[in-house]
Amino acid sequence: MEKSLNGTFQLHNGVKMPYFGLGVYKVQEGEEVVQAVKTALETGYRLIDTAEFYQNEEGVGRAIRESGVPREEIFITTKVWNSSQGYDSTLKAFEGSLKKLGLEYIDLYLIHWPVSGKYMDTWRALERLYKEGLVRAIGVSNFHIQHLENIMNHFEEKPVVNQVELHPYLTQEKLRRFCRNHNIHVESWSPLARGQVVDDPVIGEISKKHGKTPAQIILRWHVQNDLIVIPKSKRPSRIKENADIFDFHLSEEDMNKINRLNKDYRTGSNPDDF
Repeated sequence: MEKSLNGTFQLHNGVKMPYFGLGVYKVQEGEEVVQAVKTALETGYRLIDTAEFYQNEEGVGRAIRESGVPREEIFITTKVWNSSQGYDSTLKAFEGSLKKLGLEYIDLYLIHWPVSGKYMDTWRALERLYKEGLVRAIGVSNFHIQHLENIMNHFEEKPVVNQVELHPYLTQEKLRRFCRNHNIHVESWSPLARGQVVDDPVIGEISKKHGKTPAQIILRWHVQNDLIVIPKSKRPSRIKENADIFDFHLSEEDMNKINRLNKDYRTGSNPDDF
């Protein structure tokens, strides 16, 4: 399948989700996040990923309104934070996110982390929001296989997406296989391992061969692996550069070389210890 900046995947509930977007973790509320989101939308991005925890939902909402791009063309993800988990508190947190974003609905609502003893009640709240039409799709973030199985064994709705740390040093192959078998799309956060993979000599060699930056090579690897990817940046030049990955193709040999870089290395927490 030919990939493009505004290409989409069809989630298992029929909703179409862009597979390339902007993450806004640690992008400051106010002008900084407003400008980053507006630049991304002007560049052609249509997926914006925020969270209650990022404390920049208001700025994201403002950027959407000021961008001139019709709301229905933009896919907005936000997430319920750990301290808000549980049935009633999740419903309340969702209301807060919706109000801050200034939207009538959210495209994708995720459980940020599988908080032990709480995430099942949180999922029950997400199912309710989905049935009420306040969210178009529901999913999870940072879930291991056992967490996913737990939900799938107890609920009617299964997650459409599992957003996890994923990059060439943490390829998550077992989890990806499980998700693929259950028609759950995998979305990569920290796709460049917080910048640590860009200096890898293997990436450097492939980057020279294609005349692309190391970051572009890695993002292209995500896209060719059928992953949804949300590189974070607040710099206009970088936001544009990250999106410039649809005019070349990594060979099977390139892909295999990058796959072999895996060392199960996490830059963030392990969901089991979080």
